[in-house]
Amino acid sequence: MPLAIDSTLPAATPKSKCPPTLSSAFGSAYSVTEIGAYIAIRDQLLAEAEKRHTSAKLASTALANDFVEGCLKPARSPYEAECLPEKDAVRERQRCEAVRQRIAELRGNAG
Repeated sequence: MPLAIDSTLPAATPKSKCPPTLSSAFGSAYSVTEIGAYIAIRDQLLAEAEKRHTSAKLASTALANDFVEGCLKPARSPYEAECLPEKDAVRERQRCEAVRQRIAELRGNAG
């Protein structure tokens, strides 16, 4: 059986870019979902860190929290559509601060 590709047609090329409204809507929905997943991971790590006060769990939680906080910064052009709505971002920034304080408490209790 030959290993070469039988077709001599060139690879598919992108036909055209989506209209800005469609690509922005997709980028926004995808980005919001992705940021939500990072938030869920951070919250899961925090729950685990509260059960086990190991330095590794606390470090993982702190790293995840820092990453989430970075995702919540307002995006610059042309990426404005790829961030949480500001109302949600403000709430999550406050949550990041609360998580940071909780990590400090857990580190204090562990040490």
